[in-house]
Amino acid sequence: MTRKYFGTDGIRGCANEPPMTADMALKVAMATAYVLRARAGDGSQDRVVIGKDTRLSGYMLEQAMASGFVAMGMNVILTGPIPTPGVAMLTRSLRADVGVMISASHNKYQDNGIKLFGPDGFKLSDALETEIEAAIDMDQNALLPPADKIGKASRLDDAAGRYVEFLKRSLPRGETLDGLKVVVDCAHGAAYKVAPQLLWELEAEVITIGNTPNGRNINEACGATHTEALQERVVAEKADIGIALDGDADRLIVVDETGARVDGDQIMALLAKTKKEMGFLQGDAIVATVMSNLGLEKYLETIGLNLVRTPVGDRYVVETMREEGYNIGGEQSGHMILSDFSTTGDGLLTALQVLSVIAKSGKKASEICHLFDPYPQILQNVKITNGHMPLDDEGVKAAIADAEKKLANDGRLLIRPSGTEPLIRVMAEGQDLKKVEDIVGSLCSVIEKAAD
Repeated sequence: MTRKYFGTDGIRGCANEPPMTADMALKVAMATAYVLRARAGDGSQDRVVIGKDTRLSGYMLEQAMASGFVAMGMNVILTGPIPTPGVAMLTRSLRADVGVMISASHNKYQDNGIKLFGPDGFKLSDALETEIEAAIDMDQNALLPPADKIGKASRLDDAAGRYVEFLKRSLPRGETLDGLKVVVDCAHGAAYKVAPQLLWELEAEVITIGNTPNGRNINEACGATHTEALQERVVAEKADIGIALDGDADRLIVVDETGARVDGDQIMALLAKTKKEMGFLQGDAIVATVMSNLGLEKYLETIGLNLVRTPVGDRYVVETMREEGYNIGGEQSGHMILSDFSTTGDGLLTALQVLSVIAKSGKKASEICHLFDPYPQILQNVKITNGHMPLDDEGVKAAIADAEKKLANDGRLLIRPSGTEPLIRVMAEGQDLKKVEDIVGSLCSVIEKAAD
């Protein structure tokens, strides 16, 4: 069933344009409160946690959602800027009925989004989001409770501190990062306070960049999607490692001491190897999406582990982990789910696990963070401007079939619409870089023509 508002990671769009308007935020809050209370049957759903990143539009959407929940009789707890996984954690620890994160993750500042978490800290199911969509389009004035049932709003002043303590407890008691020099790029986003505070409290020498948000500079030439400044700073400072977060700090990219990037696939390989050696890896497998490199899959086979693939989106990784009992999963882009500690992707939590391995090993990051040689992989995006779906075009289908034949058993081809942006993503990988480049270039040309 095609959904009207929710995508693969909540509702997202350009601020002050449908669906990311104050009016829509108000309706989403009211609809969510209505659905939760209807499901409970006893009117007991009464507490919601609302967090946000540092986007300018966060003020508008935060207040609109708070008003919607309060109007429906729920009590709102505002955290201010905090990473997405912090909202998931606080939703559980504060025994809230729902958590809300206002963020568009790695997108530019003009965009924003709404992510919803259940009382267990996991993102809401597709089924529940579908119910909320239906309630958004209802006559919401008819849903309002009487005046004496209106809720309240308050601010949680120690939200960041609670999250920092939660993260510190993921390490063995007494373990520190003493001796490590770390450069952390906060992407001018939600972790601009908690990231340096966490690392400093764990006794690392901390150099922080991307920590002066102004509402408009989130993810701008910084963070997990733009690591150039971090790579230069790590080398210049002779640091042991660099940590790059994105706007809501639910993803992580590492930079080793030589300035080389370490993506999510390499991080998953390191954590899988480490957890297996410690006897803590469940199911002799990890979960990743179809975007993860074949090199990761081949490496895992050499150490007796399997790679379970899912569609793109950390929610699908989490669903498979929960269903099959795996405790490590993630995406090449840097979302890592470590279910022994958290219910969602957490860049800082993952960073601590990586830093812990480095600190204990006494080795350089470059020695332990590059466990396999990736297959050449090319990813290009084709922008869709008129709403037309070019993947339905017969010429595009024929070109895709021809490309698959050319790759044969030497690689993979993946073509899919983005779940968060008006793009078609074209990815191919294989042992022959020139062949992969030619295939991706040819397919993008055919798709662009069909999209006109």
